[in-house]
Amino acid sequence: MAKRFDSLSIADARKLAVAAQGFDTPRPQTKATQRQVDATIARLGVVQIDSVNVLVRSQELPLFARLGNHNRNAIPKATEAKKIFEYWGHEAAHLPVSLHPLFRWKMNAARTGKVTHWGLTSFYEENKAFVKRTLKHVEKNGPTTSRELSTRTEKKGTWWDWDEAKVALEYLFLTGQLMSRGRGSDFARIYDTPERVLPRHVLDAPTPSEDNARKQLLVRSAIAQGVATVSDLADYYRQKPAAVRPLIAELVEEGELRAVAVDGWTEKAFVHRNAKLPKQLHATALLSPFDSLVWCRPRNERLFNFHYRIEIYTPKEKRKFGYYVLPFMMNGELVGRVDLKGDRGNSTLLVNSVHVEKGVKRSAISDALNTELHTMANWLGLEQVQIARG
Repeated sequence: MAKRFDSLSIADARKLAVAAQGFDTPRPQTKATQRQVDATIARLGVVQIDSVNVLVRSQELPLFARLGNHNRNAIPKATEAKKIFEYWGHEAAHLPVSLHPLFRWKMNAARTGKVTHWGLTSFYEENKAFVKRTLKHVEKNGPTTSRELSTRTEKKGTWWDWDEAKVALEYLFLTGQLMSRGRGSDFARIYDTPERVLPRHVLDAPTPSEDNARKQLLVRSAIAQGVATVSDLADYYRQKPAAVRPLIAELVEEGELRAVAVDGWTEKAFVHRNAKLPKQLHATALLSPFDSLVWCRPRNERLFNFHYRIEIYTPKEKRKFGYYVLPFMMNGELVGRVDLKGDRGNSTLLVNSVHVEKGVKRSAISDALNTELHTMANWLGLEQVQIARG
């Protein structure tokens, strides 16, 4: 049985959080297997998807951070094997298929209009026949992309310039009537029916009530985060704090969660009943901006004293650290920021800049960082690492 604690130092809170995110075990000494990839995704419970590919698709980086070298096609393989599915689990995310029943309340809320979604709900209300025809087409003809069903007659404008077919497919995806069976070479979703995407035992699994599903997601969130405030627990699976606050109180009353005080935090925190401090950490890694350890920016400041904002959409002259900056964690602490780019044409991992945190000496992290950079370059099939001067 886990040792009970009612208060935590910030150092111990950080250890709990980092260990819960899979950094309590060393990386495999050889190339990680598909089974290890599947187990990592199952442990995290959610891997956020992002389309930016200046280095590598962001969803690949959490696996590299925890496993090191692994098959670059591991996520498509897990999808094909029906181990994971895609949904709005945090943002767009890969999730273990076992969680599908826990998101049906969210799908039903969108389908019934209990919750409205900008652009999708109104489109359905005004184009019900078209959306239903789109669904019938996929049911009859099999998987499709929005391009294959495109109704566009003019050149596409902005990224979000969706035509009617794309909006219909996204509405059906949101409401769970269609799913993604993977992504094409252009990163576009391939839509198909749940019956052809999910394993039979998941399709046949009972649908829990909304409150029960939300509570199960909160428990998963608590386990995955180690220690968390109400807002942290809610954010992991994109629930609203006001909606889950009474459910957290129920979980405390039931003994599933325990309230703890964290030194320096103004908010009460919670741990799972089985939480325990790790005996050791293996926590040196370059982290995606969308890694579940660091995606919640206010939590980073509370937990690591690390203020981080992604600067992709910031004009170049106003960027402080760079375009695609990865936090660098060493021994469980965030000690630096590294702006990276994969120059595939020259087979080079470009290190545009390295910034260390206040009180950290560059020399203290250089060996660990260089090792990590060369390990990453090898995983990406890049022949060299080039570090900019300055």
